[in-house]
Amino acid sequence: MLPEFLNTRNIGAEPTTQSSGLTPYQKQAQRHLLMHFADVSLYRDAAPKIMVEGEGCWLKDELGNWYLDAMAGLFCVQVGYSYGAEIGEAVKQQMTDLPYATNWGQAHPASVELAEKLAGLAPAGLDRVFFTSGGGEANESAIKLVRQYHQARGESTRTKFIARRLAYHGTTYGALSINGIPGFRAPFEPLMHGVRHVSNTKRYGRRQNQTDEEFARTLLDEMESAIVQEGPDTVAALVVEPLQNSGGSLVPPAGYCKGLRELCDKYGLLLIADEVITGFGRVGEWFGSYRYGLEPDLLVFAKGVSSGYAPLGGLIASNDVVETVLDGPKRMFLHGITYGGHPVACKAGLANLAIMEREGVLNHVRNTEGHLRSSVEALREKKLVGDVRGDGYRWTIELVTDRQGCSWASDLKAIDFVNDVLNPRLASAGVLVRTGLDSGQNPSIQISPPLVMGTDEMSWLCERLGCVLDEAAKEVKDV
Repeated sequence: MLPEFLNTRNIGAEPTTQSSGLTPYQKQAQRHLLMHFADVSLYRDAAPKIMVEGEGCWLKDELGNWYLDAMAGLFCVQVGYSYGAEIGEAVKQQMTDLPYATNWGQAHPASVELAEKLAGLAPAGLDRVFFTSGGGEANESAIKLVRQYHQARGESTRTKFIARRLAYHGTTYGALSINGIPGFRAPFEPLMHGVRHVSNTKRYGRRQNQTDEEFARTLLDEMESAIVQEGPDTVAALVVEPLQNSGGSLVPPAGYCKGLRELCDKYGLLLIADEVITGFGRVGEWFGSYRYGLEPDLLVFAKGVSSGYAPLGGLIASNDVVETVLDGPKRMFLHGITYGGHPVACKAGLANLAIMEREGVLNHVRNTEGHLRSSVEALREKKLVGDVRGDGYRWTIELVTDRQGCSWASDLKAIDFVNDVLNPRLASAGVLVRTGLDSGQNPSIQISPPLVMGTDEMSWLCERLGCVLDEAAKEVKDV
């Protein structure tokens, strides 16, 4: 059911501009807060929304306007916004008992209990958990563990990593190095030596009559060629998301994940699954590796482990990888983070997972993803929609003006369409989604809602998106 406040409260709002007057918080944010990946316009022309309250899948700004959060915050608020009191009680007790303890050469109950819980949820063979504060740190940790593993085996030449184009893995030094987004990398190059990027699994715009098997074979042949070209004895690992996020909900073709495992076994590489977004129910399983048949040696997680209620991430590695490192010349994993496995964050993670199990969140995703799929797929009939793709609770709508060419060919630049036409209408419609330009510089709308979203809310969301797309199309003369 839709929440009752839809009948009595403001839904959506026009963007606040300097000329219309800013609230004190907006003024302070512009003056003092350096926001993450925030366009300069939010500091000078427009103004950021200031969110003050959450309920279910909805957020309220300081002016009293409500928005359906179709992005789960930042792909992370799995249980929505109504469990703060329950998780807060668990956190309060932990703060009372032990507000801080380190995992440097010692442990505490919360980190031990959460490590055991995660090992039980992870794919078979992944039993050893290292905690961080988030996903970028987790990928950074995985890079170091992989390198130390190969050194312990006497293969110190294995220092290179192969990732995929447009894949996002974080913004710290090593994580940014394996990032496949040129615009994020270029200002900070040179980065870590020895990273190679190959094609991702995007089908839209490629040869349409390829079967899944043929498409997978093409990708795997390219991957193998890259391994051979770099020199197999110099490559340490492949890094992939089960379903790639950046680039727009890129689902792997049948046979692809199995083929990655075979390549790693053939050439002695490790396979890293970046499950920062696909973990904890996003595609209907505890980890996306289950859904797509990926068999990693290391699995990186964050975001949904605590539903974003506390900063928490980490990696889960196989016993073989960890024991090899521990038996190596250094006799330890040479890595540590002050807040990795913080007792308060771990307690929040334990409480969140307990809620997810009690409320049957994964079953809810499995039972309702078909409705979300059909609701989003129905938008294909809209003039600007070129492609709709995804799985579970993760979908992307790619917009084009030339359907045959799968491209944006309007006199109105794609980025101007997003900023000046699409985003204001979405804000007015009361839906929070992620917009931008995809790999082909086409506008896109990304949807990744809380995993507790109901079918009525899905229908409401897609009805609103349909209206926005109809209105936006009127601004594009050459569609």
